[in-house]
Amino acid sequence: MPNFAKIDFLENRWDENETVKMSEPELLLYRSNILGSDKRVTNYGGGNTSAKVVEKDPLTGTDTEVLWVKGSGGDIGSIKMDGFATLYMDKLNALKSLYRGVEYEDEMVGYLPYCTFKLNPRAASIDTPLHAYIPRRHVDHVHADAIIAIAASKNSKELTNEIFGDRIGWLPWKRPGYELGLWLEKFCLDNPEADGVVLESHGLFTWGDTSKMCYDTTIEVINIATEWLSDKSQDVTVFGGPLHTSLNMEKRHSIAAQLMPIIRGFVSDNQRMVGHFNDSTAVLEFVNAKQMQRLAALGTSCPDHFLRTKIRPLVLDFDPHSMNIDEVLEKLPKKIADYRNEYTAYYNRCKHENSPALRDPNAVVYLIPGVGMITFAKDKATARISSEFYINAINVMRGASAVSEYVGLPEQEAFDIEYWSLEEAKLQRMPEPKSLAGRVALITGGAGGIGCATAIRYLIEGACVMLADIDEKALDETSKKLAQKYGEDVVSSVVMDVTDENAVKTAFTQTAVDFGGIDILLSNAGIASSASVENTSLELWNKNMDILSTGYFLVSREAFKIMRKQDLGGSIVFVASKNGIAASPNASAYCTAKASEIHLARCLALEGAEIGIRVNVVNPDAVLRGSKIWEGEWLEQRAGTYGTDKEGLEKMYRERSMLKRSVFPEDIAEACYFFAADTSSKSTGNIINVDAGNVQSFTR
Repeated sequence: MPNFAKIDFLENRWDENETVKMSEPELLLYRSNILGSDKRVTNYGGGNTSAKVVEKDPLTGTDTEVLWVKGSGGDIGSIKMDGFATLYMDKLNALKSLYRGVEYEDEMVGYLPYCTFKLNPRAASIDTPLHAYIPRRHVDHVHADAIIAIAASKNSKELTNEIFGDRIGWLPWKRPGYELGLWLEKFCLDNPEADGVVLESHGLFTWGDTSKMCYDTTIEVINIATEWLSDKSQDVTVFGGPLHTSLNMEKRHSIAAQLMPIIRGFVSDNQRMVGHFNDSTAVLEFVNAKQMQRLAALGTSCPDHFLRTKIRPLVLDFDPHSMNIDEVLEKLPKKIADYRNEYTAYYNRCKHENSPALRDPNAVVYLIPGVGMITFAKDKATARISSEFYINAINVMRGASAVSEYVGLPEQEAFDIEYWSLEEAKLQRMPEPKSLAGRVALITGGAGGIGCATAIRYLIEGACVMLADIDEKALDETSKKLAQKYGEDVVSSVVMDVTDENAVKTAFTQTAVDFGGIDILLSNAGIASSASVENTSLELWNKNMDILSTGYFLVSREAFKIMRKQDLGGSIVFVASKNGIAASPNASAYCTAKASEIHLARCLALEGAEIGIRVNVVNPDAVLRGSKIWEGEWLEQRAGTYGTDKEGLEKMYRERSMLKRSVFPEDIAEACYFFAADTSSKSTGNIINVDAGNVQSFTR
């Protein structure tokens, strides 16, 4: 969100041509998606939308009013039709007779399944009563930054009245739930002409008789608030003005890359965490500001912001002028320990007899002056979303502190949301993490057949993958293909020549910045050459050694550096070859380099064992289909060596094997997964041959 002095109004994106033939549920979906597509309207997963629709009761055939409302855990920007819960309105109204008062409001959630229309499997959220009891057909609830800036101001009630008059009302803070639903109903009945209400420290409710009217009101109200904030903050210095100056991008990334693996090591005691780095303009403006320390200590206001970012961020004492990174790194263990102790004290101050047990006491958000913001979470998407939520909080603090005084959520209220029994129940329903959840893998030769197949195997098991390859075009194509299927959050790429020391260092820096560190190195970059010894030039010899031996050393060395900083162990897997054990004619350079590769792995296994770094080797053979090394001259050369043609080579390799089977990239990927996963946690210095059986390459 830019400075309020530069008004950035929301665009009304409702298209009558698109909506003219839509049903009421389809209009709700359309409205939800265009609202949720703009983070200025609401954050990811935040807010909800609803419509009350007359439908045929499947049991009676009579008309009945049905509430369509965003289901539990959904996101209005990406929701599909199956993301809405559907409930009988007459049954929801009947629940009022069962309500025993605010002390028992949580029990009302248990009644919602009994109100389900047409056996809809989508669970209703705790916000359902907020929509059900507003006596309007269409309702939007959003967390617009401009609105929350007003809602989180010290005098939010007065500001709301000044901006909107009687059109938009105000309600004091109340945790979302059944009681707030009744409050909203009473407000509407008492104020029939109102178009909405601001909830203190929370967000906005708006409504309308049609889906379009509701949407129009939401957009208009947010724009009115945005304009008012702009007018009132014209001459206000944002966050008290700058205290620090931002470093250039290269230096920011360098500092982040030094910090993130070490922080990751500290916060990954119970499960591996994945990092996200943000150095956007809004973030840099905040972390560099004179008031940053004071505002950061207040925490966030909106419950959604708070749940994703914890009670407050951890501010690192980095000085971009003196570049005191060594001092920061030295003090980092104490800073993190102090935060854990403060969080535990907060838990002990606020807990109730029936509160869930203390959760992870580590910070989610880390602020670094001159550099940016780091967030850590159990997966990359959550880390990124947490970052977006804190930017929402920054925008709120900017607006509120410009026109009034920013007020964070009171500590006890914050705790009661964070450790809410209903939130705990939601956490307990989460599926078990996949075998590589929270792991970060860097794959060299990532655009090739084996590299791509292994990346897919890792991604399926929940890992984040950095693809590295010298072939920029193939890398781009592979990266896009995998990102499209598995998500942009978990796939990244970097052009890298494994023989270039600086390029290797840059790639690992980028991996640390993108994901927080590294757990798995798949060293797979390859070359294949075939020539008799007298026809093997020094250039060809050196090229094999540079890529297959020196290159494997360079990437392993950088992986060791980061893994040692993290102190989480790690797995390094070399894709070598049966030729590293069994010699082949007319391939002396290739075979010797592969033998060097295998011995390097054994040396590294000795050094890595004491710090939990495992190093193992996968030896493929005759992976013709899908492997890039068989493109070009290599296929023709090997066919010539064995006196066959291209078409006959695969058959020859298959018949030569003991099992008489072809070997594919996916087969190599399975072995690479085994060595990356905890199932091989007691294996290091080992070799798996994936060659369909070759007696010459039996390991000894």
